[in-house]
Amino acid sequence: MSFTSSTQSVPAAGAIPRHIAVILDGNGRWATRRHLPRAAGHRKGVEAVRATVEGCARRGVEFLTLFAFSSENWRRPAEEVSLLMRLFLSALQREVTQLHRNGIRLRIVGDLSRFEPRLQKMIADAEARTAGNTRMTLTICANYGGRWDIMQATNALLRQRAAQGVPLDQPVAEDDLSRHLSLAYAPEPDLFIRTGGEQRISNFLLWQLAYTELYFCECFWPEFNDQRLEEAIQWYGQRERRFGRTSVQTRGGS
Repeated sequence: MSFTSSTQSVPAAGAIPRHIAVILDGNGRWATRRHLPRAAGHRKGVEAVRATVEGCARRGVEFLTLFAFSSENWRRPAEEVSLLMRLFLSALQREVTQLHRNGIRLRIVGDLSRFEPRLQKMIADAEARTAGNTRMTLTICANYGGRWDIMQATNALLRQRAAQGVPLDQPVAEDDLSRHLSLAYAPEPDLFIRTGGEQRISNFLLWQLAYTELYFCECFWPEFNDQRLEEAIQWYGQRERRFGRTSVQTRGGS
């Protein structure tokens, strides 16, 4: 399956984003402000994930991508990293059946080699179980980084060309590289949401966010609910998506 690149041609854009990408920021700060351990914020954040998945599926969003654990998050205290891994395991065990029942396909992308074998097997089993579902694709980015993604795609392309005997001086086209990216199965995100008040993309989907509308929410992730999701989608619906064109062109003029 191939999708239109926003830098090669103009993708179709509707009132409802086809693909929403989210950075789930502020779990720890939410807990700290309530004099709770950071673990409480991460657990509360899982509830917000569930509500967001349900809200997106109900609205007809086709792809939802969540940045759960970045390649830089290993720098956090070992105790917190261990907690995040345990939460990931328990969420997989608890949520996959419901996702499958609701027709949602689950994909986990990132450098999974650092995860323990048990977690790797659970990821593979969850992906296989939901592979035939078509209502919505939920992607969890775990041990993921945008630069890592571009580098692994570059290395995959080089290996492919070497195997095919392609000359080293043959130019590389955008499509040659993009088909090796972790999210090659999904269109570029239409709407990016980041909670927690920070206004940066933090090494998330660097290639894919070229023309994505960026929405920053002051609320912490555990506070992100269906109303706030609706507000983000309403904001998106009012954006004029020009993709390099003029306003007149977007309205059908020349």
